[in-house]
Amino acid sequence: MIYHVHGGGMMIGDNRSGVDMVVDWARELNAVVVSVGYRLAPEHPHPAPIEDVYAGLSWTAGHAREIGGDSEQIVVAGVSAGGGLAAALTLLLRDRKGPRPVGQLLMGPMLDDRNDTPSAHQMQGLGIWDRTANESGWTALLGEQRGGPDVSPYAAPARAEDLSGLPPAYLDVGSAETFRDETVAYASRIWQAGGVAELHVWPGGFHGFEGFAPQAALARAALAARLNWLRRLLDE
Repeated sequence: MIYHVHGGGMMIGDNRSGVDMVVDWARELNAVVVSVGYRLAPEHPHPAPIEDVYAGLSWTAGHAREIGGDSEQIVVAGVSAGGGLAAALTLLLRDRKGPRPVGQLLMGPMLDDRNDTPSAHQMQGLGIWDRTANESGWTALLGEQRGGPDVSPYAAPARAEDLSGLPPAYLDVGSAETFRDETVAYASRIWQAGGVAELHVWPGGFHGFEGFAPQAALARAALAARLNWLRRLLDE
């Protein structure tokens, strides 16, 4: 089963956003897809989005058999804000001792509200999700707490002090996007905590490049790598 969390900077989108890619995986893998809707910021700030995503995963695990899935074979997946929420979900499931996914697939994930990495500064004014847009998204979610000392790791997973005990992770990101450095750092911290992570940094890739230009060689390589990871994970 693939549990999909949509992107949209925490502010836009719905459970149909980006689901076409996930449905393609399902056809290849004979898998069931559940795509969750969640309340959006700023009308619904943290913790509303992550609590909705948690409730959806709990429902999915509890009803897996009746929808043709397997509660022991759930992969959580998300792009951008959805990738950040998917990462936060695995932390929350671990800490609440909820259902345990077999993997987490984080694509260009939105992980760090501090918005202060070298790649965030490099991308100021460039691309579809630059440092200013990122600040807007995090401020919508967190308000005045954004960037401060008391941000929950269930809002911004990069804030987590302990990344041990998480399901195997696949992380990918473009080299020319705001989220590059926070994604690389998150993968490194999973390894340092003794976990399993596969990291791809796609050279020259911008945020969402595989959706904007799916026929480009780089996009085809990225899409194939994700599917191959899923196939290996679910065949084990």
